[in-house]
Amino acid sequence: MPLSNLNEDQLSAATCQKGFNLIIASAGTGKTSTIVGRIANLINNGVKPEEILLLTFTNKAAAEMVSRVAKFFGKDTAKKIMAGTFHSVSYKLLKELNINITLKQPSELKTLFKSLYEKRVFYDRDDEANPYDGGYLYDLYSLYLNSNDGEDLGSWIKNKNEAHEIYTPIYEDVVLEFNELKVKYGYANFDDLLTIMLDTLKEKEFPFKEILVDEYQDTNPLQGRLLDAFKPKSLFCVGDYDQSIYAFNGSDIGIISTFSTRYNNANVFTLRKNYRSSRPILDLATKVIEHNERIYEKHLQVMRNDVSIPPKLLAFNELFAQYHHISDLISKSSTPHNEIAIIFRNNSSADGIEANLREYGIPAKRKGGMSFFDSVEVKFVLDLLVMQLSHNDMMAFIHILEHGKGIGKAIAKDIFDALIKLGHGDIFKGLFHPDASILNPYESNRVKNIQLGLFDDFVELGSVSKFKDCGFEEAFLGNPILKHPKLNIDGAKYIYDFYLLVKQIRRTKNPDSLIASITGSMLYSRLKDFLSTKRATQKDGTVNAVQKAKALAKLNRKVMLLKQLARNFHDLSKFVNSMILGGGEMSEGEGVNLLSVHASKGLEFKEVFVIDLMDGRFPNRKLMSKGGSLEEERRLFYVAVTRAKDVLYLSYAKFDKIKKMDFIHSPFLKEAGLIKKESEEI
Repeated sequence: MPLSNLNEDQLSAATCQKGFNLIIASAGTGKTSTIVGRIANLINNGVKPEEILLLTFTNKAAAEMVSRVAKFFGKDTAKKIMAGTFHSVSYKLLKELNINITLKQPSELKTLFKSLYEKRVFYDRDDEANPYDGGYLYDLYSLYLNSNDGEDLGSWIKNKNEAHEIYTPIYEDVVLEFNELKVKYGYANFDDLLTIMLDTLKEKEFPFKEILVDEYQDTNPLQGRLLDAFKPKSLFCVGDYDQSIYAFNGSDIGIISTFSTRYNNANVFTLRKNYRSSRPILDLATKVIEHNERIYEKHLQVMRNDVSIPPKLLAFNELFAQYHHISDLISKSSTPHNEIAIIFRNNSSADGIEANLREYGIPAKRKGGMSFFDSVEVKFVLDLLVMQLSHNDMMAFIHILEHGKGIGKAIAKDIFDALIKLGHGDIFKGLFHPDASILNPYESNRVKNIQLGLFDDFVELGSVSKFKDCGFEEAFLGNPILKHPKLNIDGAKYIYDFYLLVKQIRRTKNPDSLIASITGSMLYSRLKDFLSTKRATQKDGTVNAVQKAKALAKLNRKVMLLKQLARNFHDLSKFVNSMILGGGEMSEGEGVNLLSVHASKGLEFKEVFVIDLMDGRFPNRKLMSKGGSLEEERRLFYVAVTRAKDVLYLSYAKFDKIKKMDFIHSPFLKEAGLIKKESEEI
């Protein structure tokens, strides 16, 4: 049984009385085993699995825990546990209540938000501050939703930057229009799932007897309010304040630090035995993190005595000499590539080391930059699948059409609005059977309002005669959407290819068959040629044929991976939602792990390189000036070094010859006691 494998601290926590319990679980102390043990204890004591709610930071972590429970109680019992992230659990519960939601990635709705923002003109301006751009305002609004304490958006923005008070009427109106469109089309991003769930819990109660929360230190105020809205009779929260690294995303370390004062008769347990890292690695991590304020006292015991290799500092005179030397060390290492991680604080660091690894022929997989599902070629296929489920999906339509030559986001949205008008609310009717009585589907209904930055934008129609020799079907040639004045011949051909593909696949629902049809179409062929050409175009404008072939090969590999994923699904809706909810957790390929500190969370490796430990880069002073803190940067350092089990390298450089920039070492290296005169120079 799971409980028989626990040490004394873990067992004490797993079998504690119901109530409000906080378990402080440092890196490598067996928090997953403790949570699984707790679930086993609940089931053994008569709690039904469907009365257990498990909230984790990733869906992968939830699946692993449920899988462990299944080994002891069987799959039928384990699958009854409601488990997943705050977002995925909210989605499942809302679906159970038949609440209509079309799930969208934050980056997708950002496109919609920016298209609304870009229609505004800021007639009044403050000389001391320009208005935020649309993308930044979208991110700011997301941060507001996750971290506000009840104030309205305008007041919240004013408190952050008083100079922007003059712009808040426009900011708030863009947000209002954005939210109205989301409601109209049933769109919800991850933030919306939580706010909708929060509203639902005002009227609906769920029969959970205990709620377990993993990575509790990264809970943000919105998630905290949601947790309380469930009215838990018993809480089992597991976390480590030294690993709270998501302040930029709204997480609040105060939530874990005030647990014992916010809940009556709360208990705090501490897991002290570390099974992951060797003593020298753990000693270094502890020495640095103790510079942060201690919230709950803890003294870790090292349980490993098999390895005792001191962490090694590598100091370089030049930035790229660092990347070159690390690649050389890895090429000579006997450690399997998948057991090696290179951890970085900034994406520019990853770009440099990735290029050097390629020179050495060392395969690498990167996580923490762009997700597999954020790549244009994959998103394109998924958007076409979304349109099979809901053909009036505005965001999917815009993302598909914007890649046509001369189209872009603005024209794509104009065409969507026109098709909706021509089809009386049905885009496919507008595409295949447009209302002939509507002569100008592009006529604007906007009303001018100077205070809110709105202005008139009347569109005069163009002529369709330029498309007569394009080989279009008569039915398509007669569609008024071709009268858009900015639509060129290449753009019209692209829309025609979309028209033909939709006509072919309209009644297909099998994910595997759909992907085969889409990726074999002329529309996708045009996209592949466009993307591979773009990715192989050099600074002088010429196209490198070898790079284009490589880009095409990589693009085709992604398509094959998507097809493989689709084979596990027969239901199109389940496939699409699974790809959206779980997409951010996937990495592509095999080899050395290139990881941002945030992406490395929860992982462990035999050999770890933490690179670019220069003051300014790590800690990242630029992010600190935007609301971060040295304490959070120190926690990031702690997370990075505690990924290492046996071997740890810490490296920095003194000069960047490309940017002509001098560096000094990170203060964390001094706190670790590694900066000495005899430090190695290479």
